[in-house]
Amino acid sequence: MPPEAPVFIARDFSPIRTERLLLRAMTLDDTDAVHSYMSDPEVCRYLLHEPRSRQIVAEKIAEWSMSTRLAEVGDYLQLALELHAAGTHTGRVIGHLYFTLKSIDDLAAEIGWTLHPDFEGSGYATEAAESMLAYAFGELGLHRVVAELDPRNAASIALCRRLGMREEALFRDEMWLKGEWSDTGVYAILHAEWSSRHRD
Repeated sequence: MPPEAPVFIARDFSPIRTERLLLRAMTLDDTDAVHSYMSDPEVCRYLLHEPRSRQIVAEKIAEWSMSTRLAEVGDYLQLALELHAAGTHTGRVIGHLYFTLKSIDDLAAEIGWTLHPDFEGSGYATEAAESMLAYAFGELGLHRVVAELDPRNAASIALCRRLGMREEALFRDEMWLKGEWSDTGVYAILHAEWSSRHRD
């Protein structure tokens, strides 16, 4: 008999706590913290948008804060990465993580991340993304998660590799962005690949 088709498990998102971070829905109280890095040209260098004003950040957060359920294609999360470990920055939002459902039938999703420059190089993005992959494969029952990025973004490529994601594609001159043609790199990891990396 053929194997039974896998089943997606729709969920309302609940905060995820890691060793040093709390992944949670954003609120308008996060506006200043998020604006502090989303207004930075270097942070936005490889993103799909230019640096944002405080007003635009507030408008985006108001929209993102309403998206807390993963049930249909296109549903997404924009999660604040809040420090909660002991230290002087406890409670500070240092970045955010993006996650969206791309296919229910094929159990596929996309992941992305943005971090304040002051907190790069300390493993925070890896910690957040690892916890989200565990949620995707363990709680949602997904089969495949991809990351789409600018192939000039060496830091994000290194993060993908730390997560066990494989380079699957490079689309040349795929989009007209910020006054030039831009390439898109695609990295991916399957449930089975993630599980093999996390066996006790």
